[in-house]
Amino acid sequence: MPPRLPLAQAARCCQASLTAARPSVPASSPTSSLISLFAALSVQTRSASILASLSDNKGAYHKRIRKGRGPSSGYGKTSGRGMNGQKAKGKINPWFQGGQTPLIVSHGRKGFINQFAAVMSELNLDKLHEWIEAGRIDPTKPITPKEIIKSGIIGSSIKDGIKLLGRGKEGFKIPINITVSRASGSAIEAIEAAGGKIVTRFYTKESLKRLVQGKSLHTDKPLPVGKDHVEEILAQARSLKKKYYRLPDPTSRWDIEYYRDPAHRGYLSHQLAPGESPSLYFKVPTGGEKVKMARAEKVKATKTGDAAVSEKLF
Repeated sequence: MPPRLPLAQAARCCQASLTAARPSVPASSPTSSLISLFAALSVQTRSASILASLSDNKGAYHKRIRKGRGPSSGYGKTSGRGMNGQKAKGKINPWFQGGQTPLIVSHGRKGFINQFAAVMSELNLDKLHEWIEAGRIDPTKPITPKEIIKSGIIGSSIKDGIKLLGRGKEGFKIPINITVSRASGSAIEAIEAAGGKIVTRFYTKESLKRLVQGKSLHTDKPLPVGKDHVEEILAQARSLKKKYYRLPDPTSRWDIEYYRDPAHRGYLSHQLAPGESPSLYFKVPTGGEKVKMARAEKVKATKTGDAAVSEKLF
C-alpha cells in the first residue's frame, strides 16, 4: 500500500490547493480548517520511487543452482564440470592425491590408536566427597565397584573399570576403605592421609556387571594357584547355597605388573619377595647368582690390590 503523508503536511497541501481554487474563502476561517481536515483524511499520495527499493529480507531467499537444465542457468550441459579430465568423467575419493605415492606410504604413520585399550570410568575425590556428604555412599562400610555403580556417581554405563583421580584432594578428610581398578598417586596419598585404605583390583566389564547383578561375590584376594588349594576352594564353593562367578585375575603382562606394584596398592603386591621388582623380567638374585656376583667382586678387588675388600667378602 502506498505510504500516507503526515497529517500536518497533508493539511497544508490541501489548504494551499483550496485557496488557489477558491480565493474568496480566507485561509484562517473555520470552514477552511474543516475542509482542510477532511481533505487530509481522504487524500492519498502515491509515489512510484518505492517500487525500485522493494526487496526480500536478508536470508529469506536462497538462490538454488539447477545444474544440467539448459544453457540459461549457466550450468547447463556439463553442469560446471568442464569438458575433459577425470573430475568430469567420474568420482574421485577425497584422499586421492593425483596419482602420486600417498604421503602416508612414503612417510608412514605417526602413532596409533589402541582399539583394545581398557576404557575407564573416572571418579574424582571431590565428587566422592559430595556423594558421601549427601548420604548416597556409606563411608563406614567397604566401598566396592558395586556400591559406586549403584550410587550413580559415574553414570549408568558400565565400562572396563573405575579409576580414582585426585581432584579435590585438599578437602578430602573422610577415612574410607575403597577398592577400585586403578588410582592416581595423588588420590592414594589423600585417602591414606585421611586415615583410609585403598586397594586396586583387576576387573573386566563382564565381572562388574555380575557384581551389580549379584552373580559374583566381591573379594580383594586372588584365586590361589596350586593343587594344595583345590579341595579348600571346592569345599568353600559347595558350602554356598547359590553358584557365583569368581572374579577374574589379570593375564596380560602389563596388568600383572600393575597389580604387583605396591606403589599402586595392587592386590597382588603380597606375592613380591623382599627387594623384588614388580616387573616379570627383573627378579631378586638367587643363591647361585649371589655367588657369581661375590666372585666377580673378589676378582675385581684382587686386580685393584684391595686386600681389605677381599677379606671382607670371604
